[in-house]
Amino acid sequence: MTGQRKKWLIIAVGTVILGILCVVAWQRFFGKTEMKGLASGNGRIEAVGIDIATKTPGRLKDILVKEGDLVTAGQVVALMDTEVLEAQHRQAQAQLKQAISSVETAQSRLVQRQSEKTAAGALVGQRETELDVARKRAARSSTLAAEGATSQQEADDDLARVRSAGAALSASRAQLAAADAAVATARTEISGAQSVVEAARATVERTEADIKDSALKAPRDGRVQYRVTQPGEVLGAGGRVLNLLDLSDVYMTFFLPTGAAGRVALGTEVRLILDAAPGYVIPARVSFVSDVAQFTPKSVETASEREKLMFRIRAQIPVELLKKHITYVKTGLPGVAYVREDPKAPWPVRLRTGLLQ
Repeated sequence: MTGQRKKWLIIAVGTVILGILCVVAWQRFFGKTEMKGLASGNGRIEAVGIDIATKTPGRLKDILVKEGDLVTAGQVVALMDTEVLEAQHRQAQAQLKQAISSVETAQSRLVQRQSEKTAAGALVGQRETELDVARKRAARSSTLAAEGATSQQEADDDLARVRSAGAALSASRAQLAAADAAVATARTEISGAQSVVEAARATVERTEADIKDSALKAPRDGRVQYRVTQPGEVLGAGGRVLNLLDLSDVYMTFFLPTGAAGRVALGTEVRLILDAAPGYVIPARVSFVSDVAQFTPKSVETASEREKLMFRIRAQIPVELLKKHITYVKTGLPGVAYVREDPKAPWPVRLRTGLLQ
């Protein structure tokens, strides 16, 4: 029995070793054949970074998110101290009320000046009538005095009345002109007071906007990468508070030699395999091909030297796929990007199985 067991144990071990050799042989020979016609390059997953910064200087009151948290567009992620801004807002509101009161006062003054102008106009009419009567009476007295029907004194008195009425008319006309100028001045005062109102209202709106901007919001969906400052710190205008990763703009950057890069067009399909998840294949598309070589040898005069040039390529991961697997999206993960040199050729089985949908 002992010899029989040893025999079966030897057979089992031999079978395992043979299986391992077969797998290695398949990977070495058939695996290479399967991957023939593909260009590949090593790279890392990256995403667009967004800095959330202050608009106005002030003290950071609180940060409402932690590193690694997922945030949505418009979500408040940090708060600035608004005590000074609120005081400025109250001051601006008081100045606005004062300016509005000045406009009302100027409008009342305009009404008063218009009334004075109307009275002055009526007085001018009265003086014109009196002058007309005085002239007619003087004319009759002059005629009667020439005929001896009345005394010359009476005629002289009537003439003096004409001159007096003319002087009164001139004075009333001057008063009318002064009243007209006062009306114009009152209208100018109203215009100036209204300008002050608009300036005060703009100041109120500006302080309100500053208070609103003191609640720092995420500009788009993403993940908090790190906190730059801590609550209580005083920041200048544009001071960075948080850094977000835009998880709707995730890609892998890799490099291909001249021959392969020259055959890659924008929109070309790419397959990504990450070291952390080799069983999953991530679909992507080429969104950028550099027009400048990244690694340039000293001389590119020969064809062999030109083949050493490497071009940077970016493979963009679809937004829909990112949203579906948002909690698993991470940057910095290394992997390999595969591109078909012949776009019409089918993908190898290895790059079709495990394809993320």
